[in-house]
Amino acid sequence: MIGKLKGVVDYFGMGYLVIDVNGVGYKVFCNEATIGKASSKNVLELFVYTHVKEDQLSLIGFETQAELELFELLISVSGVGPKAALNILNIASADVVKTAIVNQDSTILTQVSGIGKKTAERLILELQNKIKDFSVSSLESAQGNQDVVEALVAMGYNVSEAREAANSVKEVEDVSEKIKLALRSLAKKN
Repeated sequence: MIGKLKGVVDYFGMGYLVIDVNGVGYKVFCNEATIGKASSKNVLELFVYTHVKEDQLSLIGFETQAELELFELLISVSGVGPKAALNILNIASADVVKTAIVNQDSTILTQVSGIGKKTAERLILELQNKIKDFSVSSLESAQGNQDVVEALVAMGYNVSEAREAANSVKEVEDVSEKIKLALRSLAKKN
């Protein structure tokens, strides 16, 4: 099984990219944030989940080992496949998803196409004890960052730009101040 890939991005597709590793192109499905960050890098390194079905083999890539581990936890729940789990990570960062699970908040999870209230509640029930090492300060920080991301997306920025800007101002506590600083960060890039 393939666990990690490091190479040059040859092609960007809708929901995937092709990474050239020593002359071999690997089609790797990724969330929007990962694809957005990949466009600014010369060499990309992804942690990979290899999904094997009877009639296909798919690679799903993540920036960090923590995202990969959360993805694996999500697909361990009955009724949640790789596509739904990847869509969950499209809507929110790994920290925000963990926050939602620990706080028993199904609203973020039900925003995903194919995940209804019952599946979201099953996800929370089955994963709540598996995400016990997540601290209260991490939960508060993740929720603050999600508020900033949602505000920036509402202003017309894409998810990957919004997450990157929100992560650049982690040291600030006040959400409105975080939004102001994130907007300044985005303005400097353009």
